[in-house]
Amino acid sequence: MPIITKISQQKNNKERFNIFLDEKFAFGVDEAILVRYGLTKGKELDQWTIEEMVFDDQVSKAFNKALTYLSFRMRSEGEVRKKLRDAEYGDAVVDEAVKKLYKLNFLDDKAFSEALLNTQVRTAKKGPRAIQQDLRQKGVDKAVTQEVLGEYTEEEQLKTAGALAGKIAKRESGKTPAQIRQKINDALLRKGFSYSIISPVIEALDLEKEDDEWMELAMKQGDKLWDKHSRKLTGSDLKLKVRQGLYQKGFPGDVISQYLDKKENEND
Repeated sequence: MPIITKISQQKNNKERFNIFLDEKFAFGVDEAILVRYGLTKGKELDQWTIEEMVFDDQVSKAFNKALTYLSFRMRSEGEVRKKLRDAEYGDAVVDEAVKKLYKLNFLDDKAFSEALLNTQVRTAKKGPRAIQQDLRQKGVDKAVTQEVLGEYTEEEQLKTAGALAGKIAKRESGKTPAQIRQKINDALLRKGFSYSIISPVIEALDLEKEDDEWMELAMKQGDKLWDKHSRKLTGSDLKLKVRQGLYQKGFPGDVISQYLDKKENEND
């Protein structure tokens, strides 16, 4: 069996040691491995022990790399596994490193998922479907995902979606109620809210316009349509095209007629 003929401390890492077998460099190990296996000069090592030590050392290095990765922020198990695989650690090494991380409470997918949920609700105003997608991309187990999403109550979803809808309604106040509702509907869908949340949120908003507001909106949007289509159309064809455009934007028929009458009088 090979014999340890030399043990030297590495220059760039004082916690690692080079092991020489029969006067030739064999492998490097952490100080913990050195102590655990009682490595000393003159000790004989069989091939099984050597392979076991090398494996344990790989696990130690993978564990330390994961700790550095986790030092910046919380990570999911999936993220840690990807980081270690990208660093070319084998599956068996990654499995052992992850087990050690869990054992020492450096990894906790449920706590990670809850933290992500709270952040996405508080800062990004996301709904369950979007957060579920985020967790899936992070490699979080489906069962953990469902458990954590169960903490996002309907009441909280309505509150979050309602706050976002209110901001959109205020920002889009220069549009018709139908246009505002569509903007809110599209935005909340993109944020990951379901129709069962979106519908009552939109219904709760007061988007109605006064007569003078309707006419002001009609003049603003109608003139844009008029200018656009008057390049190719005239007379009744132009009026029909503008009427269709305003109707699609959610203007009531009487408001459209008032606008067109006003426009016709201007052109007489």
